[in-house]
Amino acid sequence: MILVKITMNSSADKQKEVMQTLLSMIESSESQQGCQSFEIYQNIDKKSIFCLLEEWATREDLICHLKSKLFGALLGARTLLEEPFKIQIFTVSHIEKKEILESANILTI
Repeated sequence: MILVKITMNSSADKQKEVMQTLLSMIESSESQQGCQSFEIYQNIDKKSIFCLLEEWATREDLICHLKSKLFGALLGARTLLEEPFKIQIFTVSHIEKKEILESANILTI
């Protein structure tokens, strides 16, 4: 599994445009092969900060997404930002199950 975290800091007067751009991407992104999740978050205290969190099944699926017109539209939103995107890509090889919570006595079933 590949996780992509993109952090954006919009201009104060461009927050609505950034959010509209991100919202317009949800349905199309989720229908792309290998997209397991596509989520948008906005910072509660600093409304100009957005985080896009994407989950992809394979590296190949992510590369296809990065080459797509859809991702190109996101790159086009750079003009709405105060600073460049911060993009982080994580490869996840193992996902912990609830057993780790049980072993820490956080979760008991």
